[in-house]
Amino acid sequence: MTDPLPLDGVLVADFSRVLAGPLCTMTLADLGARVIKVERPGSGDDTRHWGPPFSETGPTYYESVNRNKESVCLDLREDEGRELARELALRADVVVENFKPGGMAKLGLGYDEISVENPGVVFVSVSGFGTAGGAHLAGYDFLVQAVGGLMSITGRADGEPTKAGVALVDVLTAKDATIGTLAALEQRRRTGRGAHIDVSLLSSLQGALVNQGQAYLGAGKVPQRMGNDHPSIVPYQLLQCSDAPLAVTVGNDRQFRKFTEVLGIPETAEDERYASNGARVDHREELTALLEEALAARTASEWQEALTEVGVPAGKVGGIDEGVALAEELGLEPTVDVQDRTGTTVGRQFRHPAHWTPPLASPTQAPPQLGEDTETVTKWLRQPRERQM
Repeated sequence: MTDPLPLDGVLVADFSRVLAGPLCTMTLADLGARVIKVERPGSGDDTRHWGPPFSETGPTYYESVNRNKESVCLDLREDEGRELARELALRADVVVENFKPGGMAKLGLGYDEISVENPGVVFVSVSGFGTAGGAHLAGYDFLVQAVGGLMSITGRADGEPTKAGVALVDVLTAKDATIGTLAALEQRRRTGRGAHIDVSLLSSLQGALVNQGQAYLGAGKVPQRMGNDHPSIVPYQLLQCSDAPLAVTVGNDRQFRKFTEVLGIPETAEDERYASNGARVDHREELTALLEEALAARTASEWQEALTEVGVPAGKVGGIDEGVALAEELGLEPTVDVQDRTGTTVGRQFRHPAHWTPPLASPTQAPPQLGEDTETVTKWLRQPRERQM
């Protein structure tokens, strides 16, 4: 007999769209929660129209963060739609929304309104810049990467500020929202009280700056773009081989000695300019030139194999396809097949990255079609609460 999933019995009312909110609620769904996604009639979540690329079942952007959910279309501009949405929020253990701050309250669906009748609700609000002075600002990942400082430290030193290759701030915010939700559910279990959790893209970005942010807060040093170099560790960068660059991450002096031995230049580790990490940081440019001169003798693949054998972390730059292949080769089982409501496999997606022992029998239902569950869910919401499914 399979054990219940960790969030079995938890009902999530998902009023969010695009990425941060939906990724949070998909994570909760992967852990067993029932997630009912509320969408605009006729159009639904914005990302239902973001493409190409498209899979056989729809836009891949939408599909990436909406599996294991039910979709119900409610027109929140109409009394009936708002009444059904309110009923859903009153039954929910968790409400997740990313309306413009104050938007849910204007609809009679804010935390203050819902918690009167549902005091145990965990209400999660996601915004771009918070609910105080930034409440009027539109929150988009690219914008927050720009104004929050991430772009200022990303890209070549002699190039323009650069965004990350994925909507990283949205993803970080989703994870922060999920952590807050799980903590609030545990607090509710102990106290019976719910909570209102505000998570903003700007705060999540700043919380993720870690050593770069602390360089400013603790030492007054404002980090700058350094391309693929690391501000505090050398060599921790891309180094050119005979055919392609190699990512080398030498984290300590012992690894550096092994690195130089494999390259055939062991005397480099004894040179006072390079013997310690601090010295290597001070002499970054001349050391890089010396290392690349040695690396030019062989291909990146050959160096990767030789360095890996002695425990020096190194690897070729690969595409996402190669990353998936590597994870599969290492037994990480990075993807899951997803099925439609008939049980037919319609694609695959990245699984939740946490591996459990004993394994979780997580659901693998494909993202819902727009309004696929409207009839079933609205019928349920019209029933007296004591007859809940």
